[in-house]
Amino acid sequence: MTARHVTHATFTIERLYDASPEQVFRACSDPAIKRQWFAEGESWIVESYDLDFRVGGIEASQFKFRSGERMRYDALYQDIVPNQRIIAAYSMMIGDNRISASLATTELTPAGNGTKLVFTEQGAYLDGFDNVEQREAGTRELFESLARALERETA
Repeated sequence: MTARHVTHATFTIERLYDASPEQVFRACSDPAIKRQWFAEGESWIVESYDLDFRVGGIEASQFKFRSGERMRYDALYQDIVPNQRIIAAYSMMIGDNRISASLATTELTPAGNGTKLVFTEQGAYLDGFDNVEQREAGTRELFESLARALERETA
């Protein structure tokens, strides 16, 4: 039997965007826009993506890496304050292995002519399949992708 273990960790990312809180919130809540920056990527093929953006709603995506390995993301929205806050509980799987379960809080505040985004993730990383360093790096890449999506939307 494989030894099971959990590593708990929290990280916070702060990011400034040249877009209003309303525009950033829309990029997080509009299924077509969010799919572009959150689910699409060069290293994988999106097999499914669904977003029911409301308290109690789900967000789910499944994609396949070019190597053939599948990854799944399942989130449940816990709290939404338009243009200010989004809280979701989510888990991730690679193949048949659950690799993490997390609580993610996104806060949006006006900052000059733009928006300050503060993202905090409290994660339980499971059985050595994932770790906080990889998750933070991946999240930073997602926020870079969000910046590109906002540039397209506000151009």
